[in-house]
Amino acid sequence: MSAEPQVAARFGGVAAAPAALVAGSRATIPSDVRIAREVPYAFARDHHVLVERRDDAGAAGPRTVYIGPSTSPLAIAELQRALGPVRIVEVARESLEKAIAKGYATDDGASARVVDEVDASLDLSRLMQDVPEIEDLLEAEDNAPVIRLINALFTEAAREGASDIHLEPFETHSVVRFRVDGTLRDIVRPRRQLHSALISRIKIMANLDIAEKRLPQDGRIALRVAGRPLDVRVSTLPVGNSPSQPERAVLRLLDKEAGRLDLTALGMGRDTLATFDALIKQPHGIVLVTGPTGSGKTTTLYAALARIDAATTNILTVEDPIEYELPAIGQTQVNARIGMSFAAALRAILRQDPDVIMIGEIRDLETAQIAVQASLTGHLVLATLHTNDAVSAATRLADMGVEPFLLSSSLLGVVAQRLVRRLCDVCKVEKRGADGATEWHPVGCPTCGHTGYQGRTGIYELMRIDDHLRDMVHDESGEPALRVAARQQGMTNLREDGERWIASGVTSREEVFRVTRD
Repeated sequence: MSAEPQVAARFGGVAAAPAALVAGSRATIPSDVRIAREVPYAFARDHHVLVERRDDAGAAGPRTVYIGPSTSPLAIAELQRALGPVRIVEVARESLEKAIAKGYATDDGASARVVDEVDASLDLSRLMQDVPEIEDLLEAEDNAPVIRLINALFTEAAREGASDIHLEPFETHSVVRFRVDGTLRDIVRPRRQLHSALISRIKIMANLDIAEKRLPQDGRIALRVAGRPLDVRVSTLPVGNSPSQPERAVLRLLDKEAGRLDLTALGMGRDTLATFDALIKQPHGIVLVTGPTGSGKTTTLYAALARIDAATTNILTVEDPIEYELPAIGQTQVNARIGMSFAAALRAILRQDPDVIMIGEIRDLETAQIAVQASLTGHLVLATLHTNDAVSAATRLADMGVEPFLLSSSLLGVVAQRLVRRLCDVCKVEKRGADGATEWHPVGCPTCGHTGYQGRTGIYELMRIDDHLRDMVHDESGEPALRVAARQQGMTNLREDGERWIASGVTSREEVFRVTRD
């Protein structure tokens, strides 16, 4: 018996549908198929049916319905009752499931785990109003409006270049905020009753326990939005003391393609870049990059590693987390729950015959001591450290317990950095000051989200350890004396480095003062 009579026999008992046709099981689903929004995602997924959208509302004739081998006649009967005549096309189960996941991700905002090419035109405010009340949070996964809303948030965040998404509950409402260019801005205010459903959906996507609301949880989501791969780190935290135990969530968005930057694109001045480039070409020693959280330290180290020939050099990293995947470089993820600390990973890496080691962050004495020993035994160590400026990095390591004579022998240089927002090229204006000099100032327009700024660039101070500074570190000189010596050597501080961006109209004086006020 041919495929068509077999299919016809399966659905022969279904309520008659004028012009209902049947195609063989070898048929395929067009790659650009558009799904009908009136069929819920949960129904399509559970019953293995995909109804093709009819763009012309007045068109006559049967609707095309793609089914799988396990689709029940009752599901087809229900579709015929709701839609009228249908044309049944049976396809392989695997291709049908992929088409349903992709179709609802693009057209209806639903996807089990991965968001692929989400519609960027979704209106967040409208979607907030469309989400119905949800009585059982365990059913939130099947609620298409919630899924549409979460996908729209990811799309909008990617479009605006946000680094973080904050979902914060309050007594009468919730707030969704994006961190764009280092500053938070309110995006939308969902009604308070919707907050738990949004958190539940995010937990499902990140493989977290949606029933556990008493403890913080961390997870990860892999997304693809507008053709760009995103890695989303999810952190939930219980807040308040109400019986419902609301939670807030922060989602860190890591654009895997944005991390592949060259040092020349990060905003270093010509002299600073030349000196830093020379430091990372040394055969051994420690080069530190310092600054607060979100100042671009890891991106600078990644860009530095990209300038080292990985074909002839064994480069290994220890990170928490691995923010971007680097080609031809071995990257190790810290996992404290199984005892894989920075120190433990470093000890293992030293047995892997490395030439260059990157440490995501020096947090404790043990890690610092291993880094120093590695540098003294013929390895180049690149690492980040949390200090306010370059000079204080040396005293910070000494305060941790690193012996000054070891530190003076291993430290090559320290870079401190900040990120300043770039003035929006569309709306910035030039004004003359009291001294007659002209400077550019922010205004605000739709292009920059009415902030006056769009994008960021770096300002840097670089302290190269010469023989004089090396002796001072060995003798445990204080920060003021080290700073004077570094200035005499030619080091410019962060605020002075920002002057070149002010003079060229890239940023404003207010912005440079904002990030260097310490």
